[in-house]
Amino acid sequence: MKAEKYYSANEVARFLGISKQTLVRYEQKKVFPRAGRNKVNSWREYTIKDVNHLRKLLGRSG
Repeated sequence: MKAEKYYSANEVARFLGISKQTLVRYEQKKVFPRAGRNKVNSWREYTIKDVNHLRKLLGRSG
């Protein structure tokens, strides 16, 4: 079984065409759902499924 790939907040922001600060702010204002957290360092981490969902919320196809 292949391990799932996780993306950082910086990578996801770049994919979405927004800043990391905007990504975090949208999460805080509940525009975006809360991101998963890495168990070791508590950094936000996203799957490709998460990225596609955020694209839809922004009205962008990918």
